This record gives sequence, structure tokens and C-alpha cells, in this order.
Amino acid sequence: MADLQQILSLVELTCARLCHDLGGLIGTVGNAIDMAAEDPGNDSEVLAFAASASKALRERLRLLRAAWGPEAGALTVAEARVLAEAPLSVRRITLDASALAGDAGFSPAAGRVFLNLILLAADSLPRGGTIRVAGAVTDLTVRIDGPGARWPSGLIGCLGDEQAAFAAMSGPGALQTPLTVLLALGRRMDLTPLTGPAGIEGLRLTGPGK
Repeated sequence: MADLQQILSLVELTCARLCHDLGGLIGTVGNAIDMAAEDPGNDSEVLAFAASASKALRERLRLLRAAWGPEAGALTVAEARVLAEAPLSVRRITLDASALAGDAGFSPAAGRVFLNLILLAADSLPRGGTIRVAGAVTDLTVRIDGPGARWPSGLIGCLGDEQAAFAAMSGPGALQTPLTVLLALGRRMDLTPLTGPAGIEGLRLTGPGK
């Protein structure tokens, strides 16, 4: 059972990660507006740039709200793809969920864990690549493919162990691994590694997720 200090640390790191993830886009929008105000004759190009950054900000915020906020309604595979694809494309990452039926539905809990698993996979592709999802909504496998693709080194130690997951919260950049594990544990879902000669080849997500 988590203690108060662990919960506070999780809240603090989540806030810090949000500021990191959104701060750059917010700064881009603000700078573009400032430039347009200083040079009204050149505002069309600058405002177009601001509009593009604003769109990216909205898309990123929608994804993080669905992944990190309170559970909303049930989520279909197609809806999850819409939430994830645009923010991932900015990082040169594609989501291949073609092996899943688009109208297959996640429970609210399972949908949120799935989105966090996608975010974890994206953090494991520092130079872009592809996230491949297969199986069914109650028994998923997620694999990553790309230059430098590598699951976090401390991932296996966190799986199925709440205290190990809390202990792995070393900073905002390391938040996604323990957060994904803790969300799965809190909803009676299992994350297990798919291992091979090169180490962790993927993750399997199973369980009711009610």
C-alpha cells in the first residue's frame, strides 16, 4: 500500500512531466503571437505557425488528459488511435494497430492503461520508429521497432511490484514506466515482458481492467 509521501511524489512528478511536455508548445504559441504583435505586416505566416503549434498542443493535451486524467467512458481501438497518432507523428513515431478491429472496445480502465502503454513505448523510441499492437483488447502485445528502440532498463523490476514501481520514480523523465505499472496494478491488469535474445522484445497486457 502506497504511503502519503509516495503519492505526493507521484503527483509532483506528474505535474513536472506535464510542464515539460506542454511547455515547449505553449512557448511556441506565445512567441508567435508576440512576433505578430511586433510586426503586424508579417502576421499571416507567423499566425499560421502559431495555429500549427496550437493544434499540436491541443492534440497532446487530449492524449495526456485521456491517459493521466480520471477514467472517462469506454474507448474503442479506433478512438485510441485518433488520440495517439498525431502526437506520436510529431516524434516520428507511427502506431500500427491494424491487427486489432477498430470497433473493439476497451473498458475505461483498460483504455487508460493501453494509452499509457503506448506512451511508454513512445518513450522507448528516442529516434522514432513504429509501435506495433496485436492480439485482442483483453490480451494485447505491444512491440517497438526503430533505431535505438529499447524498453526502459528498470522496467522488468517494476512489473507486478508496487513498491518497486514507486522506487523507480527518480524524476519526470522516468515517470512513464512506474505510472503505467501502477495504473495496471490498480485495475487488476498484468503487464508481463516478452523476452528474447535481445532482451525485452515487447509487453503483454492482460486482465479484466474493470
